[in-house]
Amino acid sequence: MNDFLAAVGLLLVFEGLLYGGFPLIAKRMAWDVSQAPEQVLRFAGIVAIAMGVGIVWWVRG
Repeated sequence: MNDFLAAVGLLLVFEGLLYGGFPLIAKRMAWDVSQAPEQVLRFAGIVAIAMGVGIVWWVRG
């Protein structure tokens, strides 16, 4: 559970850096994502999941 909470905290740090430090880039990214086709978003999400699982497996293994 501690690892999970640490991961959530790190996610919040990165989100805060994006929105707090670069709000115009964050708005542009949100617009770009809203215009992207659903298939592209689905593929990007699956790739991100696979990379995340791979990184956790590599670090914890």
